[in-house]
Amino acid sequence: MPRLYLTFLIFISILGANAQTELSKLLKYGDDLYLKGDYVYALEYYQKAMEIDSNSVSILWMYAEINKAYKDYVKAEYYYAKVYDREESGIYPESILYLGLMQKQNGKYDAALETFKKAKAKYYKKKKDYLYLKARQEIESCLWAKSALRDTSNLILAPLPNTVNTVNSEFGHSIQNNELIFSSLRADSISNSEVVYDKNYKTHIYSSKLTEGNFEENKKLNDLFNEKLSSGNGSFSLDGTKFYFSVCEDDKENYKCKIAVAQFSNNKYFSIDTLGEIINELGANTSMPAIGKLDGQEVLFFSSNRKDGEGGMDIYYSTIKSGNQFSKVKTIRNINSADNEVSPWFDNEKQILYFASSWHFGFGGYDVFEAKFKSGFQDPVNLGLPINSPANDLYYFKNADTSYFSSNRLGVMYAKNPTCCSDIFEAKPPKIIIPPTPKETLEDLNKRLPVTLYFHNDVPDPRSKDTTTKVNYISSYVEYRAMLETYQKEYSTGLIGEKSEVAKEDIESFFIEYVDQGVKDLNLFRDLLFEELEKGSKIKVTIKGFASPLAKTDYNVNLTKRRIQSLINYLQEYDGGKFRPYLNGTAGNGGKVVFGEIPFGEYTADKLTSDNVNDVKNSVYSRSAAIERKIEIQSVSYLTIDTTLALETDKQLEDLGKIKPNQIYSKKFVVKNTGSSPINNIQARIPCECNKVQFSKTSLQPGESMEVTVEFDTTNYSGQVVKSIYLFSEQSTEELRLIVSGEIE
Repeated sequence: MPRLYLTFLIFISILGANAQTELSKLLKYGDDLYLKGDYVYALEYYQKAMEIDSNSVSILWMYAEINKAYKDYVKAEYYYAKVYDREESGIYPESILYLGLMQKQNGKYDAALETFKKAKAKYYKKKKDYLYLKARQEIESCLWAKSALRDTSNLILAPLPNTVNTVNSEFGHSIQNNELIFSSLRADSISNSEVVYDKNYKTHIYSSKLTEGNFEENKKLNDLFNEKLSSGNGSFSLDGTKFYFSVCEDDKENYKCKIAVAQFSNNKYFSIDTLGEIINELGANTSMPAIGKLDGQEVLFFSSNRKDGEGGMDIYYSTIKSGNQFSKVKTIRNINSADNEVSPWFDNEKQILYFASSWHFGFGGYDVFEAKFKSGFQDPVNLGLPINSPANDLYYFKNADTSYFSSNRLGVMYAKNPTCCSDIFEAKPPKIIIPPTPKETLEDLNKRLPVTLYFHNDVPDPRSKDTTTKVNYISSYVEYRAMLETYQKEYSTGLIGEKSEVAKEDIESFFIEYVDQGVKDLNLFRDLLFEELEKGSKIKVTIKGFASPLAKTDYNVNLTKRRIQSLINYLQEYDGGKFRPYLNGTAGNGGKVVFGEIPFGEYTADKLTSDNVNDVKNSVYSRSAAIERKIEIQSVSYLTIDTTLALETDKQLEDLGKIKPNQIYSKKFVVKNTGSSPINNIQARIPCECNKVQFSKTSLQPGESMEVTVEFDTTNYSGQVVKSIYLFSEQSTEELRLIVSGEIE
């Protein structure tokens, strides 16, 4: 071997060895800083490491992890995607889940939804594990977020001034005696590039005087300062003589906290002591105290990861007796979850608990929720926009008519990363509340649309030709939802292993994404509709029907009419019948709701959907068949006058069956005036030149009927054809649709 070449190989080998040594050092320093919570420096070391080796999955993973911890959701999403593209969750099972979470925190709900579906399919073998449950929860959460984005609020939102907020993180807790009490994670000396010059980079408690609506320069509460510990989360007792707060030791990248109490008098905090083991359970992280008056008693709310919890940090409470005696700690099962519930705050007047959660349906990260107390805590409700956002929103509290919360959303003060740190925001109602115009209110209703409701095959009332039913839609939904396992079993027939599980997951996803979501959308729409009716509004709701192609078109039209009627039945029966006066026109305030029905049948169904009655796997239990069996609330409009059309027909569609091209066919319909007044100047609207209509009368007295003949010229048509004509009168803007269908051979 030539000496020069041998020398070159030795040189390259030395360089490689030096590079590996340097890489190992960089990774070790980066890991140590990450565990200490110094994410800015950790990122610098990992950036240098990637300059040496940008293909290592483990380096990409840690770089994504550090960016997630640093709350740089854009970069974290990018690098989790790189990891997943390389290893498809084989090395790092969480990579696909975390990718979805970052997409969600970047407001990319459609992309996140698809990612969570993939994650759920990845984790199907361990359905009781956190990863599967979290992926499943996030699918529903993304669907909720997409729907909730339509909501609006007239709150005026603004960050507090820089007398409170800094480029570090601030978290508000309460306003006591016109003084804002808050925590801030900051050092006494820090550069604009986030370089810390002081070893005491910890969370401490600060205050800012609120004078004539302005927050004065903040100051550290030195009475509560401890050089070795972090402190935060302050809350005063009901009589104002005690101040509860958290004291925390650094535990790698987390805190290990206990709740302490200080006596308070003459603006001084003194006699600080930690609470006993009833509250500060040994081995648990216990933090975020909040005092409230629950059902007439003074109560301490707090967040902890105690042994009996649901997972992560949960919210607990204990009744305070004689000022310093604490009762047995109670959990709040229906709000605690497998993730974190934190930052409780209790509204004594309204008896509402506010808290933040990373589990319940939200826009991303932590969202703020409320749980009303009525002989027990009710299920949590998301506070919606603009309080919540795709970022982390928490530490909510109120003072008079103003709400405060902390958020790291875009727009906060920062030095490097636009979402690294939290500011305190205030949300105020507008000074002059302008009542919404009818147009604005109508837009709110239409923002909830379409509301799509799904049915099992030939439901309600199987094998019936009736156009009406007594079935309540929600009863139908409950029975349909109970059939999930049957759908999974039938649709996975003939498949084994992973293919069988994928088919089962696909069907379950349909029920979650479509069937369940439809009911949630209906509930929101229902409440908005009732609010409008209570104002005396006259409203028309247009509903369109669909069906899978297992039956003849005329049968499907009657079936979709029954499905529409089941929705009306639900409204008739809901909450003791409170919609009933508006449905039958007897409401004292003049409010009224009428329904415009568009009962389409087979001809709207996907032509790829099986219509073979012997192939029940695909014609009944497949996702493609199930998605066709639905009705949709499609539009809402105001009736400025009562425009209800009293023209009715017993049979709206006449099917011609098998017919030939270049021929003229006709069908007769019987049309009746079912109202109490004459209908004058009856006319026909004919969209297609292929149709003609004949009727001998242009006016009908109450109870009087007439024959209407509809002709259809098949020239230039082929295949399945459906044609319609529309009858209307001078008294009404509504129309009666008459339909003829046939299959041209």
